[in-house]
Amino acid sequence: MKTLTTEKLTIVGAAGMIGSNMAQSAILMKLSSNICLYDPYAKGLEGVAEELLQCGFKGVTITYTSDIKEALKDSKYVITSGGAARKEGMTREDLLKGNAEIAIQFGKDIKQYCPDVKHVVVIFNPADITGLLVLLYSGLKPSQVSTLAALDSTRLRNELAKHFHIHPDKITRCRTYGGHGEQMAVFSSTASVNGKPLSDLIGTPSLTNEEWQNIKERVIQGGKKIIELRGRSSFQSPSFLSLEMIGAIMGGPSFEWPVGVYVSGGDFNHIMMAMETSLDESGVHYKKPNGRKEEQDALNQSYKHLCALRDELIGSGVIPPISEWKGINSNLD
Repeated sequence: MKTLTTEKLTIVGAAGMIGSNMAQSAILMKLSSNICLYDPYAKGLEGVAEELLQCGFKGVTITYTSDIKEALKDSKYVITSGGAARKEGMTREDLLKGNAEIAIQFGKDIKQYCPDVKHVVVIFNPADITGLLVLLYSGLKPSQVSTLAALDSTRLRNELAKHFHIHPDKITRCRTYGGHGEQMAVFSSTASVNGKPLSDLIGTPSLTNEEWQNIKERVIQGGKKIIELRGRSSFQSPSFLSLEMIGAIMGGPSFEWPVGVYVSGGDFNHIMMAMETSLDESGVHYKKPNGRKEEQDALNQSYKHLCALRDELIGSGVIPPISEWKGINSNLD
């Protein structure tokens, strides 16, 4: 089986629903011939590994361990879903403190056990903050750490396709920016519906202003809806999208959706948030989106919300003030 790479891909949280789904999908997508599964829950991890080994996959080496040092050693690519899952009635932000501590320790583990890693994708919530903390404590460059934000944009694509009763492929350039949470900025100015600018359709009989507001709300609450329908948080969509992200970093097909990236040196500083991004073998790169005034206002509000979450951790002593970050990671401005 020809894969994108023979270098080690480690999936953290592999005993969980996201991680186990990701492990099988990574093999089917032919990302790496060297896949390591890690989870502190040894019994569940062994069960996942046994199932995968019993599939009879050819051309891939599957290893598993509950020892984080062994899991990360020599790893060049890492995806982590290893935080607490969101439950019904919770927002992503409700997970803040507990998952922040997990992210800090994981960043330290990266620095200690695989400082030569090429890229890390963080997908456990609140992903903007957990990704920021992994970056801070890993010592990696901003281009080496990204977070899953694409799920909001793909949810917008899905909602528009349902509204207009057309194939999702005819909905293009759907974009949400800022935070992956209740304060995300949903843009209309980038998108097209069957070749027509979405902005031109809003406020017409085909998409009234009220209908557009309802669509935006369903996008923002998309994760909550999955929990209500399935009794658990999303796992198939974050698994697939995060693997597409790491595949692009490995030199595979380009990734078409926004991802979370460390932003500093402009209007937005010392934060991880979704921007217009590109992923390639040199890492993640971004540019600031330019939308209409109301879209920019929404993006600014999203940024302020993320800063408030970050500053809450600083205020409670979980992380040091921004002025001390460069002493922890010399790659940060």
